[in-house]
Amino acid sequence: MSILINKNTRVVTQGITGKTGQFHTKMCQEYANGRNCFVAGVNPKKAGEKFEGIPIFASVKEAREKTGVNTSVIYVPPPGAAAAIWEAVEADLDLVICITEGIPVRDLIEVRDRMRKQNRKTILVGPNCPGVITPDEIKIGIMPGHIHKKGRIGVVSRSGTLTYEAVGQLSELGLGQSSAVGIGGDPVNGLKHKEVLELFMNDPETDAVIMIGEIGGSDEETAAQWYQANARKPVVGFIAGVTAPPGKRMGHAGAIISGGKGTAQEKLAVMEACGIRVTKNPSEMGKLLKSVLK
Repeated sequence: MSILINKNTRVVTQGITGKTGQFHTKMCQEYANGRNCFVAGVNPKKAGEKFEGIPIFASVKEAREKTGVNTSVIYVPPPGAAAAIWEAVEADLDLVICITEGIPVRDLIEVRDRMRKQNRKTILVGPNCPGVITPDEIKIGIMPGHIHKKGRIGVVSRSGTLTYEAVGQLSELGLGQSSAVGIGGDPVNGLKHKEVLELFMNDPETDAVIMIGEIGGSDEETAAQWYQANARKPVVGFIAGVTAPPGKRMGHAGAIISGGKGTAQEKLAVMEACGIRVTKNPSEMGKLLKSVLK
């Protein structure tokens, strides 16, 4: 079983006519069941046209009515990306995966608040994330499909490249993945580590989880504390940014240590205290995971 997406997921690409949207939609189409899963695109100016056999509609709502899509992937440029998220939410989709990087924080705060106030059912993954993959079934996003292998290990990460690193190590050790979820590194985003961890804990076909975090914020600590009270499977962890100086922004928009909070050391200490096995060496993630499997 997988979390969030599987071979029955039906996807609409928002931003399908842009260079990035076209390239990655084609890559996703070519992976596993992609041709069955990617069934619609949206661009009001190009409604009625097709891309790689995928019909383009004027709105997400129309795409849902005509094709039954339940998931959206967004490659819309930053100025219009928050509006694209809201359009998918208003169309009542189950899941929105936003790949776009550099969306103004204020735009995201407004969308997220509106989603909460209206009690919307849509789950948001991202923005500024690589997406979600269930190996050998479907990939939605920009991750390289060939490094993934079907199996029983869950991966959740704030960093795209470290997701690929963990997955590559697991696959080399013969450990496949149930699903890998890139939640993105922006300070304001959708799904957090805790919620993804919860999905993996409840998934009967996930045996263990790698959780990858970064400096900044307190999401990893929140997830670790939830895990301490609900641990049913082994989790191993890694935090990027051990050597980052306080007050300096590193890489992702959310990766900043402020007021002594959010350091890698602090996060690792909380994770360890809550029963998560941690490593400070990113090249050891796969081996550490293998060592905790019964």
